Amino acid sequence: MTELDSTVIVLPLFHVHGLMTGLLTSLGAGAAVTLPAAGRFSASSFWSDMRAYNATWYTAVPTIHQILLDRHVSKPEHEYPKLRFIRSCSASLAPAIMERLEEAFGAPVLEAYAMTEAAHMMASNPLPEDGPHKSGSVGKAAGQELAVLDENGVPQPANVSGEVCIRGLNVTKGYRHNPEANKAAFRFGWFHTGDLGFLDEDGYLHLVGRIKELINRGGEKISPIEVDAVLVSHPDVAQAVAFGVPDDKYGEEINCAIIPREGCNIDEAEVMGYCKKNLAFFKVPKRVFITDFLPKTATGKIQRKIIAEHFLAKISAAKVPKFGA
Repeated sequence: MTELDSTVIVLPLFHVHGLMTGLLTSLGAGAAVTLPAAGRFSASSFWSDMRAYNATWYTAVPTIHQILLDRHVSKPEHEYPKLRFIRSCSASLAPAIMERLEEAFGAPVLEAYAMTEAAHMMASNPLPEDGPHKSGSVGKAAGQELAVLDENGVPQPANVSGEVCIRGLNVTKGYRHNPEANKAAFRFGWFHTGDLGFLDEDGYLHLVGRIKELINRGGEKISPIEVDAVLVSHPDVAQAVAFGVPDDKYGEEINCAIIPREGCNIDEAEVMGYCKKNLAFFKVPKRVFITDFLPKTATGKIQRKIIAEHFLAKISAAKVPKFGA
């Protein structure tokens, strides 16, 4: 980033993503930074704000990217600003969404990996002039050491999954007055992120999912991120989330919820058929819920656990109501 860059912050400043990458990184580079005219993210005014302030980039969570894409299809702008790059962080970005973003807005999409415990950024894809940016990867380590370890603290070779661990000056020294959390997080001289992933032969990190969110179906460990990526690759799906539910036979079974693209009609049978063509049989959701809203955190993250609890409570109903109904 340089003093010639400019951005509009669409994320809350009480969260490390908006604060560190949106605001402080811009100020540190001498770049321009502006808050949205509406006071918060609004899809209807986002691009007018970006044009007004000659923005060259923006950073957001995948949910915001998906909202902008959906609006691009239903109500395209007469003109889009010329962007140097688009950044995505705080949750996994499906390769299909990255491809659509780059095609729609004409800029490379750089996916990154971050945690509050590391003062935000831990890994990032580079700008095109500095190296390839890989779809499905969060890039190379940035700012600290990063390793993929097995349960005994042994570093794993390329393309072998384990827990993503970090250490460095930017990593927290511990959780205040929480010895149990510290005991779980700090082992073998590393901070354990709770994320499962692997490093490829080029040193790029690929995330498989949160260890606690893996779905154990009859002994098969399934990443909901993989199922999400297939679901949103369907041209009529705007947003999707897969989650595990208790099952008498397999221990856990896969369900999912989707929001169709505006103006599109898609039913459970079509989604199931698409998944059967693109996923191993044991990864295909047993049930698909069609909805128009998915609960998110204040920073726009999908709450997989809350979504699972909601649909688990409604699983015997013939019709799934809207959230808050």
